[in-house]
Order: sequence, then C-alpha cells, then structure tokens
Amino acid sequence: MNFAKDWSSSKKFLFAFAIATFIVSVAVFVISSIPTSEEVERRSLEGAFREGSAEFERLTRKISIANDDENTLESPTALGTIMMSLSGRIRNMTGKSITGLEIKVSVVDSENKPIREKILVVIPTRKEVLLPDEILPVRVTIDGFKPDDDRAMVRWKVTAIKVVE
Repeated sequence: MNFAKDWSSSKKFLFAFAIATFIVSVAVFVISSIPTSEEVERRSLEGAFREGSAEFERLTRKISIANDDENTLESPTALGTIMMSLSGRIRNMTGKSITGLEIKVSVVDSENKPIREKILVVIPTRKEVLLPDEILPVRVTIDGFKPDDDRAMVRWKVTAIKVVE
C-alpha cells in the first residue's frame, strides 16, 4: 500500500514539474517577443531620408538644433570619469511635420576633434509629430570622459529625418 502512495506522490510531483516548465516556457517566449528599444527606434525611422539624398540635404538645412548651455551638466562618476548631461532645442523650419530624427551628438575639443559621440533617436511623443515652427527640447547623457579631456563644445548633427508627406 505504501508503494501506491509513493507512486501517486511521484505522479503529482511530475505533473507539477510539467506545469511549472510550461509556465516558464510561455513566460520566456512572451518576454523574448517584446521588441527592444533599439528595434523600436529602427522601425520608427524606416523610410527616413538619410545623408546623401537630395531630400535629406534640403530638409536638414531647415532644422536648427541649439545647445542649451544653461542646462548642460557635468558630473563626476564613482569610476573617476566625467558624465555630461546635454540639453538642446530642435526647431523645425522645414514646412513639414517631422515624425522622427536621428541625431549624432558630439563633444569636441578645441581643435574640433570629437572626444565622445552618441547617436540619439528622437521621436516626438506628445503628438507623435514635430509640427512646422515648433521647438522640441531634447536631452542626452554621454559618459566616460577623462577629467583632463578638453571638452570645448557640443555639436548636434541630423543624420536621418522622417517626415509626413
């Protein structure tokens, strides 16, 4: 009779193990199907005008990005490096609604050589577009500067633009 009880508890254990394995498998599948932020950014810029096209050159001449020096912060990190939090204002003078921008932000030295760069994808979220003559504030953090780096100025450069036709 004890053998029957042991067999029944073994069946219960195997059944519970199978259910737990199934639940974990479903959870892993669901989590792995969620797109990464990089994938969302890439999808949002599909069909964007990039450097080299005539339309890109025409549109980027009418986009102004001003560095907001008052809101630029430098902070030391625990690793002994410097982190910069940069603020800028993007102004759309293209006459078209912008749905996405890719911007290269560079901190350059006094000889205009880049020290650190970062690519920033800007997707307007309030209304999902940046209307003509509107200004959109942006913020980016770049870290890894050495304390003795010559951080002379910040350069903002549009590298891709997506507009509503």
